[in-house]
Amino acid sequence: MKQNVLNTDLTGKVAVVTGAGGVLCSYFAKVLARAGAKVALLDLNEAAAKQHAAEIVEEGGVAKAYACNVLDKEICYAVAEQVEKDLGKCDILINGAGGNNPKATTDKEYFELGDIDADTKSFFDLDASGVGFVFNLNFLGTLIPTQAFARQMVGRKGCNILNISSMNAYTPLTKIPAYSGAKAAISNFTQWLAVHFSKVGIRVNAIAPGFFSTKQNAKLLWNDDGTPTARTGKILAATPMGRFGETEELEGGLLFLINDKAAGFITGVVLPIDGGFSSYSGV
Repeated sequence: MKQNVLNTDLTGKVAVVTGAGGVLCSYFAKVLARAGAKVALLDLNEAAAKQHAAEIVEEGGVAKAYACNVLDKEICYAVAEQVEKDLGKCDILINGAGGNNPKATTDKEYFELGDIDADTKSFFDLDASGVGFVFNLNFLGTLIPTQAFARQMVGRKGCNILNISSMNAYTPLTKIPAYSGAKAAISNFTQWLAVHFSKVGIRVNAIAPGFFSTKQNAKLLWNDDGTPTARTGKILAATPMGRFGETEELEGGLLFLINDKAAGFITGVVLPIDGGFSSYSGV
């Protein structure tokens, strides 16, 4: 196994990662495994989680995949019980499950006269079920797994919960009101949980990634022929470092916040990892 960038030692720890079938969260799982943790990879797509778990095992780590619907409390509790039997009590929970839905996205950035009757999906055409799905997936998809796994953390020292927020939480992006609002809820919930669990040994923080090009947002950032969309041009113009983030650049923030020696007095923090996006006024 490779050494991690901060020399964070998680030997003997059990880490649970939801959304671990995806690009970013599967990487988080590998980072934790390289630091010595036994990792449970949870995803609705069990095949994807199994693939990433196998890759961790091939590297010499300890990992096991579990099929899990983060919106189903009964399933989450059953998975938590099985993880405890297989690997031990959860010490670290990464709430990575989340995402957007086309039904909760407008076609245009700005509403214009005539859009109501035009062949375009405006604010007035947003589908309530799509908006509800986005809110549930991001917020309830964080709350329910936390209920399931924090039960194993209560009263034990050195336990951590790390949520995944977004720069959308600070300033909503055009076109994606539901996703932006849901991530704002995650930042708020992170602070709430940090206070709520402060007396029982659990620290709760979040990272807020800026712009990273993944499968989830590929259609917003790239045309079918691989050229950048107009939205990509705006993003890079508003990011002082002038580029998208690399997945590996999330590793330091992740390991820092769950490192009890380095961040033992830090809880309730949402750490931007955004290439300066949140600092730039555009002028």
